[in-house]
Amino acid sequence: MRRTIGAIAGGAMVGAAALLGAAGAAAQASEVVDVIIRGGTIYDGGEGKPFVGDVAIRGDRIVHVGRSGSYSASRIIDAKGMIVAPGFIDPHTHADSFLRSPDPAVRINAAWLYQGVSTVMIGVDGNGTPDVAADSGKLAASGIGTNIVPFVGFGPVRQRVLGPDARAPTVAELDAMKALVAKGMCEGAVGLSAGLFYAPQSFATAGEVVAVAREAAIRGGLYDTHQRDESSYSIGLLGSVEEAIDIGKEAGMPVHFAHLKALGVDVHGQAGAVIAAIEAARAAGVEVTADQYPWLASGSNLDASLLPRWAVDGGGAALLKRLDDPATLARMRAEMQDNLRRRGGASALLLIAEGFPWTGKTLEQVAAEWKLDSRDAALRIIRQSVEAKSQGQKGGGTAVASFNMAQADVDLLMQQPWMVTSSDGSDGHPRMFASFPEKYVRYVRERKVISLATFIRQSTGRTADIYKLDRRGYLRSGYFADVVVFNPAAYAPRADYVRPRELSAGVQSLFVNGALALDNGRATGIPAGRALLRPRPPGCP
Repeated sequence: MRRTIGAIAGGAMVGAAALLGAAGAAAQASEVVDVIIRGGTIYDGGEGKPFVGDVAIRGDRIVHVGRSGSYSASRIIDAKGMIVAPGFIDPHTHADSFLRSPDPAVRINAAWLYQGVSTVMIGVDGNGTPDVAADSGKLAASGIGTNIVPFVGFGPVRQRVLGPDARAPTVAELDAMKALVAKGMCEGAVGLSAGLFYAPQSFATAGEVVAVAREAAIRGGLYDTHQRDESSYSIGLLGSVEEAIDIGKEAGMPVHFAHLKALGVDVHGQAGAVIAAIEAARAAGVEVTADQYPWLASGSNLDASLLPRWAVDGGGAALLKRLDDPATLARMRAEMQDNLRRRGGASALLLIAEGFPWTGKTLEQVAAEWKLDSRDAALRIIRQSVEAKSQGQKGGGTAVASFNMAQADVDLLMQQPWMVTSSDGSDGHPRMFASFPEKYVRYVRERKVISLATFIRQSTGRTADIYKLDRRGYLRSGYFADVVVFNPAAYAPRADYVRPRELSAGVQSLFVNGALALDNGRATGIPAGRALLRPRPPGCP
């Protein structure tokens, strides 16, 4: 009898447990989220294998990533057959024409949204203002479509103290430059950006850069560099790689090479030597990484591409005086000839500034139309731009796409474990509108240089790790809900060198901080972007 009662009691307990379990399951099933992305192939931004599952979003956070989820939501996105990944992160952009536009519809930054990019770095090539808090606050308050990550730039720092002159700073001036970098870092910059290829930054010695960079280093920043020479202009590609690594080593900070490449006929084939130098530095304990865009043409301007650096010492007014002096002009033209050669000649320079008579033509074609030597045609365009700016008018017109890279170098660099994807997106070059899908189509699908998993890793988690972005770059519970859903059969660039401003195709949905920035392949106009400022580091007031 006791056993019977015990059996009955035990059965009741089992039944109660079953009821409790069912109640728990029902409670879980009733948990409400805002959106469920269901049944997609999930690449979470890490090194793991993809899997089919769901992503649940509540507010601005991811609350679930897994093979099954018992959540309910008012919006369910059917992602069957789609790729679900973290929103892409672009570590090197020139998105100012969008982000700083007076038009709210432009500030959503559609060129990047349609590529699946949710976060962009600004202030690159040494151009970031030291007034980081004020600038970032103004941008975020204006309503932007992508997150922004700011740099403090060596260029504005040096110009604010020294102007455009080719000279070394005094002790007091160097202290002033260091204080500006410290200010930018304390206000949330991710690091110091430098563009030593460009005047007047090019006038600085490595020692000057080290002294300034230390202020970023002691506050946890990295050194992001458009290196001094990607070709054979001055110290050469390999010498420039060593200089950048030495700056990071001396300053005590990680080094990140922006848009790493072997530019021009003199250095084609040197990617292997560049890789060897970086690997040696990494083996010696220096953190060295790089980003790269998937195009064979770089983007620059005629000034930087063709003029010797001494010609722009002192700025535009000084340049005009030199152009008016026959002896100086002859010297300038002689040096321009070699610069034109290393760039591949006038036929390799496509003029891409929007709205000019020469837009869409090569320098060779323009020179033929004007019946001028290519150097003189370039100088006419440069002079017109400088004169317009001096009169308070719109300058510009000197932007070029320069076809100067070898495919084998691009492929080899792309395959490195410390490489990430960037656009270097600038006006008039298709990389602004199409770099991420270009890389996917040309290098993953067609040529199989890298795998889809590598492409996503290079565009998400690895980039977030390099820049130490807080809870970004991965699909993980508790992380910010920056999520892209794209069709692997339709994700593709539409922009090219002839039509560089065509929006990319194939992104079905893009979430930025949990808000739908793209829905069913179209921009919603929701300005969900934020300024991702780093927490105030030690050593700040």
